[in-house]
Amino acid sequence: MKRKERLSESAYIQGVLSGDRVVLSRAITLVESTLPADQELAEAVVSGILSHTGNSIRIGITGVPGVGKSTFIETFGKIVVDKGLKLAVLAIDPSSQKTGGSILGDKTRMETLAADKRAYIRPSPTGSTLGGVSARTREAMLLCEAAGFDVIFIETVGVGQSEIAVRGMVDFFLLLMLAGAGDELQGIKKGIIEICDALVINKADGDNLPMAKRAQREYANALHLFPIRESGWLPKVKICSAVEKTGLVEIWEMISEYRDLTKANGFYDANRAEQRGNWMHEHIGYLLKNQFYQDSLIQEKLKKNLPAVKSGALSAIAIAKELVELFMEGKAKK
Repeated sequence: MKRKERLSESAYIQGVLSGDRVVLSRAITLVESTLPADQELAEAVVSGILSHTGNSIRIGITGVPGVGKSTFIETFGKIVVDKGLKLAVLAIDPSSQKTGGSILGDKTRMETLAADKRAYIRPSPTGSTLGGVSARTREAMLLCEAAGFDVIFIETVGVGQSEIAVRGMVDFFLLLMLAGAGDELQGIKKGIIEICDALVINKADGDNLPMAKRAQREYANALHLFPIRESGWLPKVKICSAVEKTGLVEIWEMISEYRDLTKANGFYDANRAEQRGNWMHEHIGYLLKNQFYQDSLIQEKLKKNLPAVKSGALSAIAIAKELVELFMEGKAKK
């Protein structure tokens, strides 16, 4: 199948700024491309829209499989758009480590929200990125902001380090949980509690409601044992039912309360500034890694030594050091 021709830099920028969703989707596809020519164009496009970004509230949403993330996002998303706000959902889909393919089924699972013209849903594959977050989620988020979206949800696959990665790019981090899934306080890692701004117990309906209320009390008591955060915000525990559409308005009010508090005390802007600095450092690592593996001398030496490393005949650490030294020597000669 023939690939669509790329637009010009100005066409991408103007299309995104005008809110053209077709161009927005093509711009996100551009920033997700690993082709060197596309990456260069993508950098120019992102730089061109940068002054029009930063006006949305960025909300990370995670939770284990089965917690009902898609149903929650669809129902909660309707609450958001009904308040007159434009919503973009960046749903990170798990990719196969063997084939690189991904499910990309979020539009199917959020049919009602996907059909709403006030919402935009973009599934993105994780690829080989550590932590279950698309390598280009930040750029996609900036493009959505430039296109005029007021609220951005970033849904993660909820595995491994994805929570840490998303925490570093959002304003508010929400962890969806279930009651009655075992010992409540042992069921999640301390590290996740430390980075989330709210614990939301979903499926609090029917026979699950008493368990959800009990879990809410237990989590709330546990959160009081943690030190006060730099943001000045004490994480809250809420219960809701995405199916019965209860407790969702209260969650939005909580997020608004958080935004008002952190904007007033200066943390909101300081956190955004820190995230931009971290993004720069991460991108430096990404660029260096790409240059390293694209180097012909490195490719040749890797091909020659990798079988011996795999068999145990050569030290992985020693060969890694040799490869880096070879790369640095090559750069020095140029």
